[in-house]
Amino acid sequence: MSAATTDDDWARRALAAVIERVAVTAAEVGTRFPLYAGPGDGRWTTTGRGSWTGGFWAGLLWLRARHTGDAADRRAAAACTARLAPWVDADTATRGLILWYGTAPAGDDPGATALRERAARACLSAWDPGLGLLPWGNALGGPRLLARADGVPGTVPLLAGAGPQGAAAAAAHLHRHLDLCLGEDGPPHRSMRPAWRFDEGAGWQPCPDPPPGWSRGAAWLLLALADALLRPEVARTGRVRLDGAAEQLLAEGGGSAGPLVPPAGASRPDGPLDTSAAAITAVALLKLAQVPGPRAAAYADRAAAVLRRLARAHLTGPGPWPRPGSGPGTSRPAGMLLDGCYDAGKELAVRHELVWGDFFLALGLAALEGAVDITRV
Repeated sequence: MSAATTDDDWARRALAAVIERVAVTAAEVGTRFPLYAGPGDGRWTTTGRGSWTGGFWAGLLWLRARHTGDAADRRAAAACTARLAPWVDADTATRGLILWYGTAPAGDDPGATALRERAARACLSAWDPGLGLLPWGNALGGPRLLARADGVPGTVPLLAGAGPQGAAAAAAHLHRHLDLCLGEDGPPHRSMRPAWRFDEGAGWQPCPDPPPGWSRGAAWLLLALADALLRPEVARTGRVRLDGAAEQLLAEGGGSAGPLVPPAGASRPDGPLDTSAAAITAVALLKLAQVPGPRAAAYADRAAAVLRRLARAHLTGPGPWPRPGSGPGTSRPAGMLLDGCYDAGKELAVRHELVWGDFFLALGLAALEGAVDITRV
């Protein structure tokens, strides 16, 4: 195969490597949920119930089933999605991450559809009109009355699926987070503040963790904005503001001239990278490219450039660009998206494969290949 052919074929080959990695992971973890894997041997740290990341594993299994067309793969994905059901009634805004991304890639699967509809109704019931949002909740520990950027993605399309009231709640949830994270009249902070706590006496107060400049804060919020702009029933509440916020969040990550893969924290530009933030951003850009407007083509080009960089520089071989120490005959499997950072402040999994990074890379590559309608996932 010529170098030119290899280069032109990069997305298909990278997607095949990631899907093969899903098969290897499925055999390793059984009925548990993968969370992150070390860069040395690729062994997964797992959870029994999935935590906030369980939907990404179910979503990866659905993407594998789409890719292979195998009935057994579809059954495995459906079984994993069914194991997410206890999260429907859990008090957490991460139900958006768990129950949207764990069901939307399933298409018209009846079980996934029913679970998503239940989750949408549950989230609408938990929406707090006084706060104007769905609270972060206490299911994962810590204070309940938080607003965090990672409590918005998935929640917006999930709520929007609950009828007119759900669409109104989705819009309010997003706009309240924009008010807090970006400021009602523009950014009053050097960097967006991704987390806030409500105090009965003092109102909303910024939280120190995650800190300003957290790479996934801007990425998660951009993803939620993209989903809102794709839904007229949500976008009509403030299209001009949503467009402006998207540009502001992209500028937060350096804009079109910034790094394709950002550092995990803006305060440590020479610290660990976060490929998972890059993959999330790429999917958000692919969604934004489907919204009519003068920047659509630029968004699509930027998304492809990010995904290409992830495949070339951070995905273990034997894909289009083999990396040393990976692939056949080594202890490290192929198809791992390395250099993801779970939590730089706690030195937790700072150069690892992260299950949500794998999911968004696979989703972005599948969209480039025309295998997934990015506006529906």
